[in-house]
Amino acid sequence: MTEFDVSAVDLSGLLNTSAEQKAKQLPEPVRFQLLCVVPEAMEEYAESESGIIKSSQAMHFEEVLTPVLFVVKLGPDAYKDATRFPSGPSCKAGDFIIVRPNSGTRLKIHGREFRIINDDNVEATVEDPRGITRAA
Repeated sequence: MTEFDVSAVDLSGLLNTSAEQKAKQLPEPVRFQLLCVVPEAMEEYAESESGIIKSSQAMHFEEVLTPVLFVVKLGPDAYKDATRFPSGPSCKAGDFIIVRPNSGTRLKIHGREFRIINDDNVEATVEDPRGITRAA
């Protein structure tokens, strides 16, 4: 199983500037989009107690194909359509969500992968994503 470093969603490590300056580097989602960050994969296999380290290629594939994202920002129209979302928003900034692998627009900002997804791409929320992996 993939283990995600929950602390990896701290955006303060993106630049060597203040947290306020770092936040200005992130795009503002428009309309009904959500800006999400891809959690970093753990360097060691969780099942292995021997400390086996993953290859950089294995870590890359886990991050690219992960179904887990962390919601950073919501666009101004996200979840505003009461017809499509009669129960209200599916998530909020600060939530871990489950989406289809490769959902949305993929972009890198200072070495970290972000995704811009539509509000209706969210399939579930999860309190602790460690151990969740894409089924092959």
